[in-house]
Amino acid sequence: MLRRFLGALGVLTTLVPDRIVDVFEGIAVENPEENTVHPWFNPLIRAEGVVITLAALRGGRLYAWLMNVTGIFGAVLLFIPRLYEHIAGSLVYEDPESVEWNEHLTDGVRVIGAVYVLLALLDRRRRNGR
Repeated sequence: MLRRFLGALGVLTTLVPDRIVDVFEGIAVENPEENTVHPWFNPLIRAEGVVITLAALRGGRLYAWLMNVTGIFGAVLLFIPRLYEHIAGSLVYEDPESVEWNEHLTDGVRVIGAVYVLLALLDRRRRNGR
């Protein structure tokens, strides 16, 4: 079931990366209209969507690798949520210093991190047959 969900998310990300950015900004950023997204960011998101879709469809080592990376990334989000603002700001925006993050972003990032870690652990447990 998780693979299907990730596959659908990957397809969605591949097809409408600009909408994914809009949703992200609507949740995470107070002043999205004042910030300019790097021109190469949408193709980067699209490429991520393709990788996620392929991993979900194929399964095996690629999917296991994706879930391991998801767990590691989730641990970073859970334990060092402010680092996300620095990484995302520089990765997404041309002028990351002008981004005004939503005041509840840190809590949301921690929750997402915890979910990522949980999903990775559940997947590892499934792969190990427990």
